[in-house]
Amino acid sequence: MTDTATHSTALLTDHYELTMLQASLADGTAQRRSVFELFARRLPDGRRYGVVAGVNRLLDALERFRFDEQTIAFLADRGVVDQATRDWLADYRFTGDISGYADGEIFFPGSPVLVVESSFAEAVLLETVFLSILNHDSAVASAASRMTWWAGGRPCIEMGSRRTHEEAAVASALAAYIAGFSTTSNLEAARRFGIPSAGTAAHSFTLLHDREKDAFRSQVDALGKGTTLLVDTYDVAEAVRTAIELTGPDLGAVRLDSGDLPSLAGQVREQLDSLGAHKTRIIVTSDLDEFQIAALAPAPVDGYGVGTSLVTGSGYPTCGFVYKLVAREDESGALVPVAKKSPDKISIGGRKWALRRRSAAGVAELELIGVGEQPVDDGDDRLLLKSLVEAGKIVGRTTPQESQAFHQKVRDELPRSASQLSRGEPAIPTEYEGDYDARNPFHPRSHT
Repeated sequence: MTDTATHSTALLTDHYELTMLQASLADGTAQRRSVFELFARRLPDGRRYGVVAGVNRLLDALERFRFDEQTIAFLADRGVVDQATRDWLADYRFTGDISGYADGEIFFPGSPVLVVESSFAEAVLLETVFLSILNHDSAVASAASRMTWWAGGRPCIEMGSRRTHEEAAVASALAAYIAGFSTTSNLEAARRFGIPSAGTAAHSFTLLHDREKDAFRSQVDALGKGTTLLVDTYDVAEAVRTAIELTGPDLGAVRLDSGDLPSLAGQVREQLDSLGAHKTRIIVTSDLDEFQIAALAPAPVDGYGVGTSLVTGSGYPTCGFVYKLVAREDESGALVPVAKKSPDKISIGGRKWALRRRSAAGVAELELIGVGEQPVDDGDDRLLLKSLVEAGKIVGRTTPQESQAFHQKVRDELPRSASQLSRGEPAIPTEYEGDYDARNPFHPRSHT
């Protein structure tokens, strides 16, 4: 196992989580039963839906959230918290319950993506690491889903490792796979998560050789005729002709990484067909995003390689998730709703449940959130919160393959308008039911 797989995650947090813990331990409120909720107040401009990813990574992080001797020593050396707090942290184990949307699920403004129920002390410490994982991974998955939607069944290859932090690259590969990407260039992601990996050669390999033909021959000798040859280092037409001379009609694919891709793909397709290479595929790369993929839909393209735009969330590297206390035990022992009332940072108090209201034809119509009680399924609906942790025991893990299939299923529920790339409202509205207006008079009844 790697250092990443075994190292404590306890310090992937903000300083003030521990100072709040110290104060609450001292005043006796630390053990109050509490409910925290992770949600987004809004979607990024122009997005019609979001995609949850990172849940399984979050559960892995929770499993390793331990304050070992080295961690406690660090806190002591820095004077972060007092001795009593360090003693409490040394025995920390999350013993509460967590429910949430599964990897691959669709979310909208107000969706209770994660609900954490435990003591205040146990739950508050998890805020930063949970937000860090879900904000990043869900941003990548949300961009990836738009890309795979517009790819229309043509495979997408994740190849953004060189455009982000080395660990973010691994997480991005998983998030992209959940949202429909078929392969990754990142071998560590392939090792950790069982994602198929792919790769052939860069321009440097062609430049290394005296002639382009020598580079192509070397690659074919090493990898077989089913390989993909990069044909735009020099002259594209000449490179395609050379490639087919070497392989005949059995060449797997050619890759285009520059130029006017729609017109160039058309020219290359005509040339390949004229040379009898009807089965040779055309793969395009070159800083693609969902808008360029949509523009390439009519072109004779067989697959897309996406890097920078994918791993940066295609302009939105975070989902804007927040983690808020929405209910807590009062002095009588009753669980009461609480909520921040700032008009520009609104939240609704109370424990939430959610379902996706669907038409008789199975098309999503509404994100219905019950405050204090579970909304009633009218017969066509789908409950959204899954049990992830029960009394501290992790119960909700899924495989990347299960998550990818699940995402395809739930995305197919969305109305066709969800695929639009122009600015607009979320694909379906979010509405609340239950007794909540009096708790937060600043909040509108729905997000539309």
